[in-house]
Amino acid sequence: MSAPDVHDDELETQNTPGYKPTAAKSLDEYKNLDANDESLARWKASLGISGSASEDTSKPKLTVSYLELTSSTLPAGQTIKVDISNPARIRALKDGKPIQVKEGADYKVYITFNVNHGLVTGARYIHSVKRGPVRLDKTDSMLGSYSAKAEPIRVAVVEDEFPSGMLARSSYTVKSRVQDFDGGIFAEWEWHFKIAKEWQSDN
Repeated sequence: MSAPDVHDDELETQNTPGYKPTAAKSLDEYKNLDANDESLARWKASLGISGSASEDTSKPKLTVSYLELTSSTLPAGQTIKVDISNPARIRALKDGKPIQVKEGADYKVYITFNVNHGLVTGARYIHSVKRGPVRLDKTDSMLGSYSAKAEPIRVAVVEDEFPSGMLARSSYTVKSRVQDFDGGIFAEWEWHFKIAKEWQSDN
């Protein structure tokens, strides 16, 4: 997808001092790595690395498809799902149609993504929440390590409760990013939400 340029220090992460990323390996190289090492074989199996895995190298290594918000206070079976791969949907969230959420409600945020080829190590979701120029919160959540697979992967990245009260009822800006352990960025986008007395009726 074509993502807005949201590179800035508020989404920076800190790795171990002195750490240097290793050269990227293909999935085939990982399959053949120390083939007689039983512990390494178990690690590769846990990531789904096998001789039968197929790779779609026509796509980016990792693609994010959806951001989803759930809450026990939403009607049964209803969630708020945003198509991250749709630039028009992201522009709408940024330019005037924020997600309206209910004050004081519990919520979880999920990310759905696909690993199309190779091996993604230490994938993480990072976001920064601002009200005006003031940063109120930053989340850095691990997604995990995965090899290429056809099935989408859905991971919970945030679990919290929206603030409540007159002062909390306002609009907020979120800058989100999905990257790997070595700092390679797969997706980043900006979106808005608004805290109100009730959920938006057409969510």
